[in-house]
Amino acid sequence: MAFRFLEKLSQDFSELLNDKEECNVIIEVDQEHNKKTFTAHSTILRYRSSYFNKELRNTAPSDDNNRNIAKPNISAQIFEIILKYIYSGIIDTENVDTRTMYDLMIVANELEFGELSQKLENHLIESKASWLRTHFTFVYHSIFKRNKFQNLEKFCNDIIIKHPSIIFESAEFISLHESALVSILRRDDLQMKESEIWDYVIKWGTAQNPTLPKKLEEWSDENFMTLKATLQQCLPLVRYFHISNSDIMDKIKPYKKILNKQFWNDLKQHLILPDRPIQSTIIPPRLVLKQELPEKIIVPFSIVINEEHASMISSWIDEQTSYSSRNNLYEFQLILRGSKDGFAPRTFWDICDGHANTIVVTKVKGTDEIIGGFNPLAWDKTKVDWMSTNKSFIFSFKDANIQNSILSRVKNKNHALWYSPMKDTVGPNFGGGEFMIKSFKSNFTQDTESWCRQNTRHYEKPIRTTSLCFSILDYEVFKVAKKSI
Repeated sequence: MAFRFLEKLSQDFSELLNDKEECNVIIEVDQEHNKKTFTAHSTILRYRSSYFNKELRNTAPSDDNNRNIAKPNISAQIFEIILKYIYSGIIDTENVDTRTMYDLMIVANELEFGELSQKLENHLIESKASWLRTHFTFVYHSIFKRNKFQNLEKFCNDIIIKHPSIIFESAEFISLHESALVSILRRDDLQMKESEIWDYVIKWGTAQNPTLPKKLEEWSDENFMTLKATLQQCLPLVRYFHISNSDIMDKIKPYKKILNKQFWNDLKQHLILPDRPIQSTIIPPRLVLKQELPEKIIVPFSIVINEEHASMISSWIDEQTSYSSRNNLYEFQLILRGSKDGFAPRTFWDICDGHANTIVVTKVKGTDEIIGGFNPLAWDKTKVDWMSTNKSFIFSFKDANIQNSILSRVKNKNHALWYSPMKDTVGPNFGGGEFMIKSFKSNFTQDTESWCRQNTRHYEKPIRTTSLCFSILDYEVFKVAKKSI
């Protein structure tokens, strides 16, 4: 009989983590923000992690015989949990919020802790499904960046096949990873008309090639070949023989050059003589699911921020109170969403005119960064003037992480906001450019004229540490009010 004392072994190794005497590895994390170093034992790291085993083999010792490893993109909070897991084999999820748990799963996968990553993935699906649905777009895009989370992929796709608009009609559809789109198109039970699927495939493909002419009649053969190459994984998954004759002529024919010549000829023949054999394979139609009571889908109140962001912003408004997602007394009422209402500066002034106590939030294109500002005063499209208040502030969340936030309160109340005369060009403008949404193309997403001044004069500090100018993916304006109790 074997007597196992694993709990005592785990406890002893946990205590070893705090023993610095023979530590010979220094790991530096979160270098851009809250830089922190951890020490560890090379022997423990090598035998517990194939990732660190490779890193240590490729890292030469320094003069003091220590090996230095940098992981700048991992937060100190996450790495501390990982290090405790390495030494003790224990992860305590009781006091960890769901976003941190999700980030922990991503890092565990990156560091090749497959058992931990899979355990967290299954725990999120089994116990945190409502959070996954609320943050659906973020989750879906992030798992396909890595293509490692098969169970989460299935969880998300099972929702999409019943409610395809969640992804296909979202502002971020065109930035969807190719493997994500392919995984959806492979599904036999995708509940969409095949002609609509074709429309979205073309939309996604052309978006990946922004230099293609806007008018199809101006396309060259080379342009069609470019689109064909982009869609080579998607085109075989469209079920052309189950598209109506009129849609074949109206939607498919204009793009026939991206299809193989034999296939196009077979498709034409099938339209005229459907009983005559053809060379091409006819994929069966997609399954129509049995009608059920509609599944309750939690629609997020925002596609830019989540409940944790809203709670922190509410805390900044109150100043004296620290809110969490469970006790936030403020309600965020959507006034404007760019992807729904339009991105023209004039649209902002027309819709937001007269609204006070508003939060503007923007998502920076090409990143997960969020930039925003609070205006306690009413927006007024008739005014051209500096607006005075000591309650406004601007802020940012780098990588959408509340731990990486910058808050900058107004310090010169007489120059808190500038209501510009150029309302066809300039939208909300805090501090005369210390956070401003602007576009010369009358579309905030089409140029990089939005900016955050780095030599601040009217607010406490800059909220952006990278480039001055940026383009936005989407933006929203919310009216913020205390909830009625």
